[in-house]
Amino acid sequence: MMIEALIAVALIGALVTFVAPNRIAGKLAFAISLVPAALSLWLFAAFDGSGNALRGGELAFESQAAWLEIGDYSISWFVGLDGISLPLVVLTTILCTLAIVSSWTPIDERQSQFYGLILFIEAMLIGVFSALDFFLWFVFWEAVLIPMYLLIGIWGGPRRKYAAIKFFVYTNVASLVMFGSFVALVFGLGDVTSFALPEVATAMLEGGPDGLFGLSGTTLASVVFIGLFLGFAVKVPIVPFHTWLPDAHVEAPTPASILLAGVLLKMGTYALLRFNFTMFPDQVETYAVPIAAIAVISVIYGAMLALAQTDLKRIVAYSSVSSMGYVILGLVAYTQFGVGGATFQMISHGLISGLMFMAVGVIYNATHTRMVTDMSGLADRMPIAVGVLIAGAFGYMGLPLMSGFAAEYFIFFGSFGSELLSYSALFTSLAMFGIVIVAGYLLFALQRTVFGPYRLETDYEVGRAPVHDVASLLVLLGLVVLLGVAPDLIFDMITDAIDPIVQGGDL
Repeated sequence: MMIEALIAVALIGALVTFVAPNRIAGKLAFAISLVPAALSLWLFAAFDGSGNALRGGELAFESQAAWLEIGDYSISWFVGLDGISLPLVVLTTILCTLAIVSSWTPIDERQSQFYGLILFIEAMLIGVFSALDFFLWFVFWEAVLIPMYLLIGIWGGPRRKYAAIKFFVYTNVASLVMFGSFVALVFGLGDVTSFALPEVATAMLEGGPDGLFGLSGTTLASVVFIGLFLGFAVKVPIVPFHTWLPDAHVEAPTPASILLAGVLLKMGTYALLRFNFTMFPDQVETYAVPIAAIAVISVIYGAMLALAQTDLKRIVAYSSVSSMGYVILGLVAYTQFGVGGATFQMISHGLISGLMFMAVGVIYNATHTRMVTDMSGLADRMPIAVGVLIAGAFGYMGLPLMSGFAAEYFIFFGSFGSELLSYSALFTSLAMFGIVIVAGYLLFALQRTVFGPYRLETDYEVGRAPVHDVASLLVLLGLVVLLGVAPDLIFDMITDAIDPIVQGGDL
């Protein structure tokens, strides 16, 4: 019942924080968030699962109970963790705790509701990464949208309502496409009697659907694969479904941006891995080349868009589009290092993007501007915060001994020699060129803002960042370095869950 305890603590903590006085809400939410963070680290240390959750693996902390009966199909409370989902649960709890700390300075109204929503998001995200019944998973998936919509729409910038509505419409329409596709698949699988993901995956791998709506089984599988891919692609997001992301990031308060980039985007890549790349190996082979092309376009186009920005938040936001392209490339390579590196990149990017958004937020709190053209020489006034920002930027660029380097190396190594992916060397080489563009826009932004003589266009006195902000930045930077120096801390766990996918698995 450990997963239930994680969800319950965050959910009950959200309700308690909602009714707490504003003056203590921030500290109370932080204290509550430490409990799921500690529990998730204990789960990590005590993890005894093996294999893949949908390929006959041994789940850790598994729990299942009957819930609903809908016609011939049963829905259950079914949760458990494998080597793919557990690192994402740990990432969620750590980033939620640090996001709460980063809120102490900028959030000065309706604090109890703000912190309550963050804890509610935490509970729902844990559910997304641990649920193994489709309907239960979908409830958690949709429930994440509501608090993020409110965080952007209430505490966001001048265009917050537009950004919040755009975020909600894009992701909700995508969810509808994804939901319809998966339900059609279940109805097309004649022997399936529940929405449990392991049962659906087994039926797919043993014979696939019989057909539905006049479509043959093979055609239905392809239609469902494309529908799921499109639904998850919006959440990732990948080009051309990325346009909601920069608006959401720019208008969102810093803690919401940390969670949006650090965890919510990983919902899309996690779902792609769990559904498309686990259940549909034949369709992955069929559509490998167009998917790889989309991945490379996302890498290059996202980096080029970032190069054209002068708003620090937009620069980091478009960087996420580019980074998620690497994840897609690793997945479609369908090798141990490719898929394992893609999963490792989910964790690495979650830490680095959270670090970058937090550092930009600290700078904005001090300067009240995010425009590169409005400031310079901040290193003299905010040496530690700026130093961490520079370190995070080098992590994005793939500096050795940082997690970004390990993730990109795994992906490139796995994709370069992929037997499934035609022209793998060409796709990998093009994607590697994206690192050059990343270095270009990050170094340009840093050179303009943190070096040179001090200058600030706004009428604010810039001093050293608050201790709690610096502490949060250093924690994230420490984790980035830790995974860069010792990637096997999670990579062995990940590859144990990846091997049954890329090798066919034992059903």
